[in-house]
Amino acid sequence: MTTPTVQHHYWQGAFIDDAEAERRLADLPAAVEAALAAPLETETVLAACERLAAVLADPAHPTHLRLAGHLPEGEDGALLTELAAFLSRAELTRKLRRELGGTAPQRLNRPDAKETVYEAWAPVGMVAHIAPGNAATVAPLSLVEGLLAGNVNVLKTSGGDTLLAQHLLAELAALDPTGAVAERVIVLRFSSSRQDWLSLMCAAADAVAVWGGEAAVEGVAAHVPPGCRLVEWGHKISFAYLTRDAWQDPAALTALARDVCLHEQQACSSPQVVYLDTEDRDEVLAFAERFAAVLADVPPAERADALDAAEEAELTTTELIARLEEHLDLTRVITAPDGSWRVMADTRPALTASPLHRSVWVKPLPRKSVLRTLRPMRRYLQTAGIAGSRGDIAELSRLALAAGATRVTPLGEMLGSYPGEPHDGVYALQRYSRRVAVRADERFATTACLDDLTRPASFPPPAGPLLDKAAVQELNDSVDRRDAELYFRSGGSTGTPALSLFTYDDYDTQMHAAARGLLAAGYDPARDRTANLFYCGGMYGGFISFFSILERLGGVQMPMAAGTDHRATAEALVAYEVDTLFGMPSYLWQLLHEQADLLRSYGGIRKIFYGGEHFTAEQRRTLTETFGIEVIRSITYGSTDLGPLGYQCTESAGGVHHLHADLHTLEILDVDADRPVPPGETGRLVFTTHARRGQNLGRYVIGDLGRALPGPCACGSRAPRFELLGRLGDVMRVATYFLNYRRFVAIAEETCGYVGETQVLLAADGSRERLTVRVERTDTTPERLRAALLAGYPELRSAVDERLLDLAVETADPAGFARTAASGKLRAVVDSRL
Repeated sequence: MTTPTVQHHYWQGAFIDDAEAERRLADLPAAVEAALAAPLETETVLAACERLAAVLADPAHPTHLRLAGHLPEGEDGALLTELAAFLSRAELTRKLRRELGGTAPQRLNRPDAKETVYEAWAPVGMVAHIAPGNAATVAPLSLVEGLLAGNVNVLKTSGGDTLLAQHLLAELAALDPTGAVAERVIVLRFSSSRQDWLSLMCAAADAVAVWGGEAAVEGVAAHVPPGCRLVEWGHKISFAYLTRDAWQDPAALTALARDVCLHEQQACSSPQVVYLDTEDRDEVLAFAERFAAVLADVPPAERADALDAAEEAELTTTELIARLEEHLDLTRVITAPDGSWRVMADTRPALTASPLHRSVWVKPLPRKSVLRTLRPMRRYLQTAGIAGSRGDIAELSRLALAAGATRVTPLGEMLGSYPGEPHDGVYALQRYSRRVAVRADERFATTACLDDLTRPASFPPPAGPLLDKAAVQELNDSVDRRDAELYFRSGGSTGTPALSLFTYDDYDTQMHAAARGLLAAGYDPARDRTANLFYCGGMYGGFISFFSILERLGGVQMPMAAGTDHRATAEALVAYEVDTLFGMPSYLWQLLHEQADLLRSYGGIRKIFYGGEHFTAEQRRTLTETFGIEVIRSITYGSTDLGPLGYQCTESAGGVHHLHADLHTLEILDVDADRPVPPGETGRLVFTTHARRGQNLGRYVIGDLGRALPGPCACGSRAPRFELLGRLGDVMRVATYFLNYRRFVAIAEETCGYVGETQVLLAADGSRERLTVRVERTDTTPERLRAALLAGYPELRSAVDERLLDLAVETADPAGFARTAASGKLRAVVDSRL
């Protein structure tokens, strides 16, 4: 009977034995090159980690129970809960933002919108992770950091470790439906004595991350090839520093004891030495007595593991030498009767490592001597826990950092951390990445992201129920207050203004995306002088958002906002030499026509970027021929709740937009059924957003109609395109017929050459319904327009002929049209029948 081989290793999606691992290690460079052929989307890693975090946090989940069987002896489910917290989307996105500047760091974007220079964080290639033994979380979390940076990762765990890392990372890979994570994960378990395996790992690496002391680092460094980045996560020493006021404070001593006893000083951030801001030996000895009494009151460790022979020997030797030096009047040793703790007072300030296990040195170190005493040990310093007045802490923090410490904390918090905190003075993700740049010529002026010319961002297909506006509003009730930092209300053009909640990080991501879209539309931040004429106030985000967008572009801006004094606005445009207008079409149309003489004589307005509504073809022609406008484009297509959804490029016209594919996924579903429409057919636009913390805005039926456009765009961007074809609300049920507002606009424009605004008013008039078409005063008479509508719209004519509907056409000044209070947007249909 053949004995089955033990499969200790996980290699790109499969568990393998030693023989197979050795065979594959010989071909590791080829495996790495194959895996790197396709880039790894950061969102792919985030989504897989989010799914794994959810199952790790559920003690009853089969995956949690399976992984619990691989926990090291003495560990319990709390370790898996700790891993779940680290792997949560909130924590990882915060880490990405802090360390690499954003959640899509590998995309080649322009750091300065005025220059055609693109920068990104690229993976180094392959990272070899040499994990320590007896640190169960370090190995898998290091590999996840390598994944976030986009690398292929080969992890070595110790020969005596359990298979927790292998099975945990296998579960992570299994939760990625694309298979991209599995391609970048290799986990091997072998002893460091297998130098041939270690050499093969390091030979193929572009960076080697190693944990351990000097001997461990030197052993690995011997295998690191020239040019390969060696990332050392070595042993460090931490210390506490107390001023006179602090060492006399019982609360400070209690906090210090907590730092000493937590994890039995096994963490690099545990204090091994306590320094007092004094030169007086008597004060040092007196403090040692007082602190010993505080340590004596600390409960014993919940799980006191037996010390091995080496640890026992170090404790015994250190204490014995310190006791011998008592005869030289250099030290004083105070030890617990059961040997569970010891305080060793020493009159010499030199930094001395502790034997750990609740053993601490107490030494004098006046602040004037901090640099001279500690700087020689700068390679080994990590955390300084400082206690004193506010002024003392500010001064001593600078001294500690200058001496070589990498972090300063209050007493009692030395072992704590905050999300995104650098480790040993560096950001791990930056150590596993390269900063790369591409400098392009003027042909790329409207290309905001170089990756858009080769591949759009991609996300897993959306799943789950469809959400309408009411359902999204209900979600607001469940948003954690920590994820609701910015409150916006919609303009209310389609009903009651809706509330939308954002974090500042999400808002920043969206404003950067909209800024890239504006570049694609032809905005030039180096030359254009812009008046921001969107509406503001009442928590409406239009003006604020476009202020933020111009701020990120570095464009010249006159933040004027829409106002009723059109003369003052026009005079300001001339005075400040504005050549670009941002605003709502209805407002810009009124401004230009009411101040036509002044603005035509100025002749400096060259560009209009509009949002929220559309200009008709006839209005565009008028703006071009009458006012000399050269560029008229959508500034963005979006909504208050989802943010920017699409953008126009220089080759787009009318309602054609590119999708912001790095933020959203777009589906186009049948109007009457929840199924995709055939390619090119009109349907409901359904968006799933991927960039909102604390909110799951998936499959949101936004209320617009549109169709996908096939084939590549002439601008070169591979981002998907779609064409807006109106709103579901544009279709009115009137007198048993379905009538479309856009048909009224098209007939008026095409038949009568009408170029103004159009509004439809619906009312009940006894046994009939009444439809009134309101237009601006124009050369076209109401009678002519009414006749054109009846002739060009058969369903409308039938309703009138059947005496089910009264049709009227009236004229009004632009100020007489019904508009939303917040945004100033024209209300296309005003239905008072209800």
